[in-house]
Amino acid sequence: MESIKEIFKIGKGPSSSHTMGPRMAALKFKAENAGAARFGVTLYGSLAATGKGHMTDRAILEVLGEETCKINWRPDVFLPQHPNGMLFEAYDYNGQKTGSWTTFSIGGGDISDTGERPSKKAVYPHTKMEQVLSWCRDNGTTFWEYVSMYEESDVWDYLSEVWKVMRNAVERGIENEGVLPGGLCLARKAASFYLKAKGFQGSMQRRAMTFAFALGVAEENASGGIIVTAPTCGSCGVMPAVFYLNQKFYEFPDKKIIKALATAGLIGTIIKKNASISGAEVGCQGEIGSACCMTAGASTQLFGGTPNQVEYAAAMGMEHFLGLTCDPICGLVQIPCIERNAFAATRAVDANVYALMTDGTHRVSFDNVIEVMKRTGRDIPSLYKETAAGGLAYLMSKK
Repeated sequence: MESIKEIFKIGKGPSSSHTMGPRMAALKFKAENAGAARFGVTLYGSLAATGKGHMTDRAILEVLGEETCKINWRPDVFLPQHPNGMLFEAYDYNGQKTGSWTTFSIGGGDISDTGERPSKKAVYPHTKMEQVLSWCRDNGTTFWEYVSMYEESDVWDYLSEVWKVMRNAVERGIENEGVLPGGLCLARKAASFYLKAKGFQGSMQRRAMTFAFALGVAEENASGGIIVTAPTCGSCGVMPAVFYLNQKFYEFPDKKIIKALATAGLIGTIIKKNASISGAEVGCQGEIGSACCMTAGASTQLFGGTPNQVEYAAAMGMEHFLGLTCDPICGLVQIPCIERNAFAATRAVDANVYALMTDGTHRVSFDNVIEVMKRTGRDIPSLYKETAAGGLAYLMSKK
């Protein structure tokens, strides 16, 4: 199982699969075809269906140049390897093709020529939650200590930077106002939510603040701001919101938050290994569900939960999002994406509290829940997986 650094990527929104992945592919192709006079890029399937709303064209053109690159959109063609296919072509000054490359944006900012997630350097000897739990029991450790045992020492500096970017995204988000880019003319809500939350007290204020913080990061993502995939751009508001809340209201120091990030990263990496975090592959359960799952487990650790309680909270975080479709209206990472970040953040808090009320014993294990998520994702029709053709996107297209 790979390093947890792979689950937390710092970059521009609004989509790890539709923005970060294509940008990375464009950079690679340009470097390999440095003498090209112009480029052509064909986007297929889900990538083409929602690419304009996800700023895919902008991400590619920023690299290959608006004057020297033409983008072709083929939402009707799904390459067999993966829904997010891309064909890059390079031409010389005589119009002769000098290079061609087909690759796929497979989620989380990663690309793959086969559509399958490539095997990266194995950092951890285990791939299942039960194996990790067993190791922790045998060695009397927590999840973050397990991470520390196998990661390189620079992981803590990396996670420190991740937390800094997350925190900055929250603070920008609750300050910025205006209308988000795209055709929906959707006004930012985080700033007003934050002001209203200040008027509440106690648990009501904490819940309202959670909404505000999650909306803030999700809105920053939707506007193309700098965020952290946690585990994706579309779900990037969940974890920062809850961790920021816990730091502000319960005074957890950065050191504790960074250890919680390590646990969250471990949980997300297990999901990525055994199922998927790609909305185009398994629907929004792989994005929002995974974010809630990671955040719930890590928050339980923050509040002194045992490894068994952490595992239970994580399982609940995913269990109650099983079957969630990815149906962005107009292909924008705005409706219902932004709102889902807010609700998933509070759901993570609920799972955390619920798990702490138990001894961690439960019937349906985390590993079983992730297996069900993977199977459910396979069964969801493609029009409900980031194509903007089904669900809420379909209803709104008829109005």
